[in-house]
Amino acid sequence: MAAYSVPPSEMLLSKRVQEMVLHGEEPLGPYVCRSGEDNDEKEDIMDTSRIPIIDLNLLSSSTTSDNEREEELEKLESGIGHGIQTSFLDKIHQVSREFFKQPMEEKNKYAKSVDDFQGYGADPVPEQGQSLDWSDRLFLEVFPEDRREYNLWPQIPISFREVLEDYSEKMKMVAEITSKAMAKSLKLEENCFLEQFGKQAQFHARFNYYSPCQRPDLVLGLKPHADGTGYSIILQDEVGLQVLNYGKWYTVPKDPTALFVLMGDQMEVHKHSVIKRYKKNCNGIFKGLVHRVVSNSERDRISVAMFYTPEIGREIGPEDDLVNMDRPRIYKKVTDYAETHWKFYQRGLRALHTAHI
Repeated sequence: MAAYSVPPSEMLLSKRVQEMVLHGEEPLGPYVCRSGEDNDEKEDIMDTSRIPIIDLNLLSSSTTSDNEREEELEKLESGIGHGIQTSFLDKIHQVSREFFKQPMEEKNKYAKSVDDFQGYGADPVPEQGQSLDWSDRLFLEVFPEDRREYNLWPQIPISFREVLEDYSEKMKMVAEITSKAMAKSLKLEENCFLEQFGKQAQFHARFNYYSPCQRPDLVLGLKPHADGTGYSIILQDEVGLQVLNYGKWYTVPKDPTALFVLMGDQMEVHKHSVIKRYKKNCNGIFKGLVHRVVSNSERDRISVAMFYTPEIGREIGPEDDLVNMDRPRIYKKVTDYAETHWKFYQRGLRALHTAHI
């Protein structure tokens, strides 16, 4: 990646990517992060067999047999069959698109400052030498409820607040069922991960708009990284999301009704000692997944990500029942890891090593 000087923050935030595209502008300077010559899209793989689909209804139902539940637990890695009505997911897609279709002056009513996370705009300016993402986003805290800043929640479309509040409750349910399922798959008490995250666990919603790009060989919608969350629940309407596995990028297939669950660094800290146990069959289950979003010259893309992280000030660490003589503790307990993760992310680095003993 070529080095460059990042322009002043106010200059970077003066235009949204969506606005640049409407004016026919090509990506320049800090947006360019690929050479365009040895484009690694040649290595992209559309292999849906690597992305198992898990039926949460089977995991949560009292009528599910032990064999059926065990079969679902063996697949537990990323894809989630959630049981949420398609008509409701359509509403999420709809309000997302309706917001990003609004004129810039309307969207800018919810604009964030340079240093804030919540609101409409782009991520805070990264450190010098780091690329910018070819995307715009609306980032909102949804749980705990007292941390919601409703002045940043769009009033257009009118249904936005109601739909997001309903969606947040449903994602909270998905997080609870998923956490219990992961614990059961490791022969642990089913509430152990929920207890570590705390009753005031945080949920953040991020609405992403990926504009078409005339030079997708030069930019990325989202740079490669692993999340600093417990896990992230993603709803998308088009292909573009890719996960890295053994040096190859696998494209997550288009399915507007599916939820894709990405394990974050904090779940890897929880379950560090069981990764080898699943390595042969599942390619590293529960390991934090490095992922990215590629650009497209012909179509745009919408995604809604819900990030699940421990409550503020909560200390988390490996489950004691997963540590023994054969599987020694390799991670220490950490507090507010997401903040540490962000500092390293802004430098283009991963922070997981800071949790190593």
